[in-house]
Amino acid sequence: MSVNQQAHTGPPFGQPQTGYPGYSQPGYGGQQIPGIPSSQYGAYNGPMSGYQQTGPPQGYFPSLGFPSKGSPVSLDSEASFAPNLIGSLRAATTSGAPASTSGALVSPAYSQFGQGDVRNGIPPTVPLPRPSAAQQFIPGTASTPITQPAPFQQYGPPPTSTQQLTNHMAGMQISGISTSAPPPAGLGYGPPTSVPSSSRSFPATGSGQYVYSNQGPPPPNMPHGLPPTCLSQGLPMAQPAISGPPSSALHHSSQSSGFAPPPTSATVGASSYPPAAGVSRPSTMQGASLPGQAAPGLPASQPNHVTSPPPMAGPPPGPPIAGFQGPPPPTHPSQPGYPLQQNGSFGQNRGTQPNYGAAYSGPANYASQPGPPPPPKRLDPDSIPSPIQVIEDDRNNRGSEPFVTGVRGQVPPLVTTNFLVKDQGNASPRFIRCTSYNIPCTSDMTKQSQVPLAAVIKPLATLPTEEAPPYLVDHGETGPIRCNRCKAYMCPFMQFIEGGRRFQCCFCSCVTEVPSHYFQHLDHTGRRVDYYDRPELSLGSYEFLATVDYCKNNKFPNPPAFIFMIDVSYNAIRSGLVRLICEELKTLLDYLPREGNMEESAIRVGFVTYNKVLHFYNVKSSLAQPQMMVVSDVADMFVPLLDGFLVNVNESRAVFTSLLDQIPEMFADTRETETVFAPVIQAGMEALKAAECAGKLFIFHTSLPIAEAPGKLKNRDDKKLINTDKEKTLFQPQTGFYSNLAKECVAQGCCVDLFLFPNQYLDVATLGVVPYQTGGSIYKYAYFQVETDQERFLNDLRRDVQKVVGFDAVMRVRTSTGIRATDFFGAFYMSNTTDVELAGLDSDKTITVEFKHDDKLSEDSGALLQCAVLYTSCAGQRRLRIHNLSLNCCTQLADLYRNCETDTLINFLAKFAYRGVLNNPVKTVRDTLINQCAQILACYRKNCASPSSAGQLILPECMKLLPVYLNCVLKSDVLQPGSEVTTDDRSYIRQLVSSMDVADTNVFFYPRLLPLTKVDLNSDSLPIAIRNSEERLSKGDIYLLENGLNIFLWIGVNVQQGLIQNLFGVSSFSQINSTMCTLPVLDNPFSKRVRSIIDMFQSQRSRYMKLMIVKQEDKLDMLFKHFLMEDKSMNGGASYVDFLCHMHKEIRQLLS
Repeated sequence: MSVNQQAHTGPPFGQPQTGYPGYSQPGYGGQQIPGIPSSQYGAYNGPMSGYQQTGPPQGYFPSLGFPSKGSPVSLDSEASFAPNLIGSLRAATTSGAPASTSGALVSPAYSQFGQGDVRNGIPPTVPLPRPSAAQQFIPGTASTPITQPAPFQQYGPPPTSTQQLTNHMAGMQISGISTSAPPPAGLGYGPPTSVPSSSRSFPATGSGQYVYSNQGPPPPNMPHGLPPTCLSQGLPMAQPAISGPPSSALHHSSQSSGFAPPPTSATVGASSYPPAAGVSRPSTMQGASLPGQAAPGLPASQPNHVTSPPPMAGPPPGPPIAGFQGPPPPTHPSQPGYPLQQNGSFGQNRGTQPNYGAAYSGPANYASQPGPPPPPKRLDPDSIPSPIQVIEDDRNNRGSEPFVTGVRGQVPPLVTTNFLVKDQGNASPRFIRCTSYNIPCTSDMTKQSQVPLAAVIKPLATLPTEEAPPYLVDHGETGPIRCNRCKAYMCPFMQFIEGGRRFQCCFCSCVTEVPSHYFQHLDHTGRRVDYYDRPELSLGSYEFLATVDYCKNNKFPNPPAFIFMIDVSYNAIRSGLVRLICEELKTLLDYLPREGNMEESAIRVGFVTYNKVLHFYNVKSSLAQPQMMVVSDVADMFVPLLDGFLVNVNESRAVFTSLLDQIPEMFADTRETETVFAPVIQAGMEALKAAECAGKLFIFHTSLPIAEAPGKLKNRDDKKLINTDKEKTLFQPQTGFYSNLAKECVAQGCCVDLFLFPNQYLDVATLGVVPYQTGGSIYKYAYFQVETDQERFLNDLRRDVQKVVGFDAVMRVRTSTGIRATDFFGAFYMSNTTDVELAGLDSDKTITVEFKHDDKLSEDSGALLQCAVLYTSCAGQRRLRIHNLSLNCCTQLADLYRNCETDTLINFLAKFAYRGVLNNPVKTVRDTLINQCAQILACYRKNCASPSSAGQLILPECMKLLPVYLNCVLKSDVLQPGSEVTTDDRSYIRQLVSSMDVADTNVFFYPRLLPLTKVDLNSDSLPIAIRNSEERLSKGDIYLLENGLNIFLWIGVNVQQGLIQNLFGVSSFSQINSTMCTLPVLDNPFSKRVRSIIDMFQSQRSRYMKLMIVKQEDKLDMLFKHFLMEDKSMNGGASYVDFLCHMHKEIRQLLS
């Protein structure tokens, strides 16, 4: 098969992200999209044949994937994981002594093959002795600026000969094993050349490879004693081993220890990467053709290992690129190695990725051509960290036991794991998650590691039914017990002294008298005898009933009100939207939120309609018919009636039902196309002010407000600004008017929820300011059609009206001495530096808080946070909700890296970046993200990992998914839009993500992809998800992909007819109607199970996801592929493999 043949497995690019339906997609139906290079490989035809199979070498246990002298080694102290990636081999030798048996490592290959084309597995790799001692920490690594080409930048021609390609790949070896015993079947070995490190930070003691390492004892969520994971490049399981190396594989140096002088061979250190002849190296990861497009006319690859190229004088010719140069490092004798572990699983030697019969072997194969040197093979996606594997491991290890919060600084299970929480003094991770649960004692350590210290707080989070909601504590007229100095609330960490007569504050150390009514004796341990009777002494989360001192104007609040404000302009009437809303409100108002045992909701409701003018309705219960009052002076807004505008639902039911019947008829013949917007918010706010209550406005709006009125907007959409310095203006409001309006709304406790139904540009960046700053939500239904969007809109509306919400809220985060809250992210308003003000705070909203050091912390006392939220409940009760969390502090960087939570870190970094685009060019924001993550990983490599070759990428165990998740953030629509993503979509997503919780960002950036044909019809368990890559899809399967905004049902062209009949009720693939938005209700087990899975996914998300049916090779297929985040994207986003290579290069630059 010709190497130049077009692959039929789909292009190696991911597709433009949307998430927000309603755009036309370019270039569908399989035709090549202009400007995108096509894949140059054909399909993979199975493993190579022709190698003899031999038995395992002595002293090795192939099943364990690591060496042993007689018996398997249990590694508690450190596991070094080696996914094969980029880099030269560097190994210091030990005077010819055999390598230590403490770990097996695998070297990477930075190769020429793209994401769409995975080769026949990966060659085995140079062994690596791994010293057990972690290196002393050396402060300071300089940050290097990163430059990025525009999307689709070509990175220079690929090598045109074997020689050039080999030069290009020089030093990026995959190690093997040299041992007299024959290797085990299925694993090929060969003695490669090793190259010592040119980096001065540490001596090189191993071969060049990517290593995933977790230093010290495994974190609490990892089982102890895992063997080191050395990631082979996914050899197909049945592949025969090679019994000996080709002659050119051996480049032995005569020296046995120390650094050799640079040889004249072209074995190039991976930190240098001189380009092959005629090949200019990319300067960044972005672009359509990363190290990943094939070289035409490559010779056959036979043996299962990669070797150094034949020596040649000097470095290879070719135009150098700044930043990639460096002298070729010297070579060293090869060392004995260990059997490779199959496939990129972290932990025991698992056979294969979940759901795959064998280690993944990619699509392309090469014509066979005997004789060395074999060209290098591209890094196998199975050999790099798999999100699915990490998620499954966590589920298996931590899903069965409850998470008990009594211990300080415990890292909780992942958000993807179902677990029960037992509150024993620290807040549940459902309320607070941190980027690290062990924070550095000094600011210098934090600066050195670059790990942001942040907490994602969801104060009113909904708990599962098995967990009790926070207890409500009533201390009567005296109110909650607080520290005299810092005003922290009583919590489990306060220390009672002097027999219980005083307590010492755990936040500021001030001593406060215990009021006589609160006094209690202490037991022999110094704990109060009523410890277990008082939630505030024994639990991490609880509520206090607030006294009148905590209320505005020192008087208790009235119950809140909901005002429904409906756009009745031509667009809204014509689309059927107004009729739909009115019909729904008739029944929905019976489900307003109510306090625990109340028979009916205390919330009052009011109604307004508007176009260029506003119509208020009197729906007083004593009226026979509703009355309408029109306010046409929108420049000076006032509410024309007080009595009868806000009413009790049950008392006025007949009147407002009559009104909701009449509204669609009254405006049925309207020709008014223009709308106002700001006066609508002003009217609602004035109505709440007149009624002396807080509340929420539900505004249903269709078009850009161009009518003459305050807050009038113009169409300023300009795609030409993308990728320019002015791009940030697209995210900024076009006028300051709405920010001032938002400030007034917050002062009144008026929260705004906005439902948008645009058919064209609407300026979400400006219209969204008030909802965003008042703690409200925005929902967007582009090109709304009743038939297809009705279900999604009505479900969103029902949830929004019914969900738990606190009004007129103020949140403050207190910390123990040494750190303080410095920065806040989310949907809220701040008038000072400490208080987060929210007109409304619902159960889906999070506030993200970043902490900085203002002093040293101590390992003994740790660090404490207390989040206090003062709010009005839906019954008008003023309450305080308190969440406490204790964290460990460390003087060793290794302890920081062992206790990080990558999902929370990504949540924080995404919010940080999404706020950054308001004031910085998008490219700067992307570069900052990449640089910060490179610094995080470089610091770990330098200070925590065992000394080893710079050719290795070593990732901390709990951060091994940082590169793949970061790449997903970089490829998101906000930071790297495709041409079909509208400016409004980007602003919408930017605001949406800003208040998302960790579970939502996890599935939003790396969607969940399930193979439905693997569903067990007789159990409730879900099939194991698969990785987000087109290579993982089979034409004979049906897949479900969800990202929190959409659910895609993807049907392969070769799906069995019976499955199609059972799911869609039609007899063939061609008859499936891809415009349907719900599955037909059919009476068979498969249909019921798939529909129940979809319903379950819907119930787990805060928004109702639109169901989209995608037939393979249909027009929506491109949209679907855009969510396959491990692949290249159409708009220039790198594949996971390529980005990992790029991150490694960045780390090496920092280290050198």
